[in-house]
Amino acid sequence: MSAPAPSSLVVVEAEPLPRQEEVLTDAALAFVAELHRRFTPRRDELLARRAERRAEIARTSSLGFLPETAAIRADESWKVAPAPAALNDRRVEITGPTDRKMTINALNSGAKVWLADFEDASAPTWENVVLGQVNLIDAYTRNIDFTDPRSGKSYALKPAEELATVVMRPRGWHLEERHLTVEGRPVPGALVDFGLYFFHNAQRLIDLGKGPYFYLPKTESHLEARLWNDIFVFAQDYVGIPQGTVRATVLIETITAAYEMEEILYELRDHAAGLNAGRWDYLFSIVKNFRDGGAKFVLPDRNAVTMTAPFMRAYTELLVRTCHKRGAHAIGGMAAFIPSRKDAEVNKVAFEKVKADKDREAGDGFDGSWVAHPDLVPIAMASFDAVLGDKPNQKDRLREDVHVEGPELIDIASLDAHPTYDGLRNAVQVGIRYIEAWLRGLGAVAIFNLMEDAATAEISRSQIWQWINAEVVFENGRKATPELAREVAAEELAAIRAEIGDEAFAAGKWQQAHDLLLHVSLDADYADFLTLPAYDQLVG
Repeated sequence: MSAPAPSSLVVVEAEPLPRQEEVLTDAALAFVAELHRRFTPRRDELLARRAERRAEIARTSSLGFLPETAAIRADESWKVAPAPAALNDRRVEITGPTDRKMTINALNSGAKVWLADFEDASAPTWENVVLGQVNLIDAYTRNIDFTDPRSGKSYALKPAEELATVVMRPRGWHLEERHLTVEGRPVPGALVDFGLYFFHNAQRLIDLGKGPYFYLPKTESHLEARLWNDIFVFAQDYVGIPQGTVRATVLIETITAAYEMEEILYELRDHAAGLNAGRWDYLFSIVKNFRDGGAKFVLPDRNAVTMTAPFMRAYTELLVRTCHKRGAHAIGGMAAFIPSRKDAEVNKVAFEKVKADKDREAGDGFDGSWVAHPDLVPIAMASFDAVLGDKPNQKDRLREDVHVEGPELIDIASLDAHPTYDGLRNAVQVGIRYIEAWLRGLGAVAIFNLMEDAATAEISRSQIWQWINAEVVFENGRKATPELAREVAAEELAAIRAEIGDEAFAAGKWQQAHDLLLHVSLDADYADFLTLPAYDQLVG
């Protein structure tokens, strides 16, 4: 075990929270400081490389598979490490933040895996960052319960054998944690989330036979995967656990990563568990990277871009083919519907769509998929049970029939759909409503019967930005302009005030959310991530 650095290296700049001393121990902070010292410089270099690559895409409006890594793709001999028992069957995964109630409900949900989210489903207030860690420690030691103060309903864990396996998702590389600094510099949020969780729970999870396992978000290249692999190697040595104990599933939710799936698995091969096919962040990444590319890269309304769109189908089929070729799990996308307690007909229609989506994924060869609500677990489970039966996965389906060429992944023009005025209005509605909740510390928000997270706001504001800059003309003859966006946003703000009343409106952060959405949607200097300017406004 490495000698811990003095904890005085880390400065905690926040109001104390109940039980934070259980998480922010001297030894844990020393570990975080060492991660920061060793790996933040490379993280900085990789963020700079992202900007360089984006500039190259702006010049060429193209992307392709990397010629310099062709040998890795051509080498048929390598595979990722075999899945550990607790991650061999992943047919249904539930996602959500790590608040106390969600922790219990997700673990009890009947899903095989819970993605415990410190990223897009969690606004990074200090309370959410620290108490989320407390909740996971309490869950693993079975010291967790919760009583809803409004309903009086109590929640407690089921027996251990019925609980989901936890796969924890830290923040993306671009985010800082302003409450923890080393030598005056904020520590990257990813290293804070990973470091505190790993330090406190690695041995505990080994003893439970369930980890430690991670989801890696916002990855843009195999070099970023290499950085994570080096972190895992160092961390395992630091706490004295065997190499290969950590397993990571990478979200392929950026268009650049879609061209490097095999290389990403190769870099993580001793620690790789699989790849996941995201949706909203993937579309957001396409807009962000090809925003200078002209009309052929203009996306229609987000809800018109289903997973059966040709370029999305190319992406998901390539992901399954790549994963199974290398012995990794392929995990499908999110069913975000939130069942209504009042409208059975809405539920019936939505459940049918969820079933069709999960049937398609299971039929395509995915080994599992995501849901946002416990009521969707049985639906997704039935779809995968029908295909898998008693098998834990279908990695034996190699999908050798799949042959995807580079241009197919960015063939947006093949989609027979166009932006609509209602699509603009929906982007504004959802954007304002989500950002308002995020600024109050809520990262997972039910809006119009869908569970939305930060990726929702990203695609909403990106589409507004893209349509204005591409001078899109909607079907009603109105042109996408800053003035039209402001008009729609003002109407939406007035509608929200009428809906919730003056008192509730004043108590919320509605005007602030409206202004922030317009700022990131209309500013000529496109912000890489909405959460960067939003974090500056997040209290706590």
